[in-house]
Amino acid sequence: MDTFYSPDPARERALLVGVSSSPELNRTTVEEYLDELAFLADTAGADVEATIIQERAVKDPAWLIGRGKVEEISHIVKGGEIDLVVFDDDLSPVQARNLEKVLECKVLDRTELILQIFALRAKSAQAKMQVELAQLEYLLPRLTRMWTHLSKQKGGIGTKGPGETQIETDRRLVRKRISQLKKKLDGVMLQHATQTSDRRGTPRVALVGYTNAGKSTLMNRLCPSAEAYAENRLFATLDTRTRRLELKINKTVLLSDTVGFIRKLPHHLVECFRSTLDEVLQADFLLHVIDISHPGYEDQMQVVRRTLEEIGVKHNHIIEVFNKIDAVEDPAVLRGLREKYPDAVFVSAVRGLNVQALKDAVSDFVGRDYRERSLRTHVSNYKLIGYLYDHAEVLEKRYVDEDVILRYRAHVNSLQRIDARVKSFGHEEQHVA
Repeated sequence: MDTFYSPDPARERALLVGVSSSPELNRTTVEEYLDELAFLADTAGADVEATIIQERAVKDPAWLIGRGKVEEISHIVKGGEIDLVVFDDDLSPVQARNLEKVLECKVLDRTELILQIFALRAKSAQAKMQVELAQLEYLLPRLTRMWTHLSKQKGGIGTKGPGETQIETDRRLVRKRISQLKKKLDGVMLQHATQTSDRRGTPRVALVGYTNAGKSTLMNRLCPSAEAYAENRLFATLDTRTRRLELKINKTVLLSDTVGFIRKLPHHLVECFRSTLDEVLQADFLLHVIDISHPGYEDQMQVVRRTLEEIGVKHNHIIEVFNKIDAVEDPAVLRGLREKYPDAVFVSAVRGLNVQALKDAVSDFVGRDYRERSLRTHVSNYKLIGYLYDHAEVLEKRYVDEDVILRYRAHVNSLQRIDARVKSFGHEEQHVA
């Protein structure tokens, strides 16, 4: 059992529990999971005092872990060292109820801890509704335990639930609230689609990646006016933030920062944050930000890929961005990765290293969807000429008698509007091979 101490008495003291079932889930992997769980606990406001791993081939349906290990944890808790016990695996309602009864302290699982962090991080009305919906759907089968739990709450982790007024409600009222939240979120999505309808002509790029990979820092580096919240904490960003990124003259993309992914991301959160993740689905391509300094970055890459598949991303329009290269001491590691991922971009968002190379890569990627056109019109048709200069990249201008011939290039998303404007002036465009 590894022990950690903190001098801050105001924070709750937590004990973390993991279960290893070799060879499917070996002890080393469980230790890595618990390291991440410790980061989650710290983000939620607790100091990890101890971790316990039990080797167990079959999980106990009543306790998850063995009864002997439960007694060991109970001894530690009643010794006054622990306020909170957090399990890395999801607990069934029966397991949670049995454990709380014996341990006589708050017992959370990984999903409930993540829900708590989301509740603390949610700032916008939409994010708060999404978190409340996820909490209610998760807690619906656990109502009996939850009401007892909240009636004795003293604050701290696990107590920022949908609200104390829910204590006396029954399942019918909770289901009614869930239905109301879903309708409200559908309305928010419809309103958002209306407000952003004018963006359809502009290529869209979304930042995705494991939580704390540096997406918000990179967003601020690419778009200094973004003012995206960046902190060395998990899930620092819940609300999607979109800004214009100017690449070249009349070559602009809309860059969106999105919520980070994590191993064992609760299914309720994936479903409830689908309106936020729509930015990922609607993006023309993605920037997959990877924390190269993390020892488990390859596993994190796989988690992100699986999550993208789960939410419905079916294309391979992805640029892999290896971040925090300044934290890698061995140059051979970077050389090996550049050989393995020749199309990836290696940056340091904090120090601004290779950010221009990333912009160039984005510009080249966007350029794949640009098409060339040519147009001949009278030189006095300044409105149409001005429109093309404003909405396309004019490559060449030639004069023939009193006419001007413009060769221009525009993104496929913009061509429909440009074609309509050109035809409104009685012209036909000529496609350039």
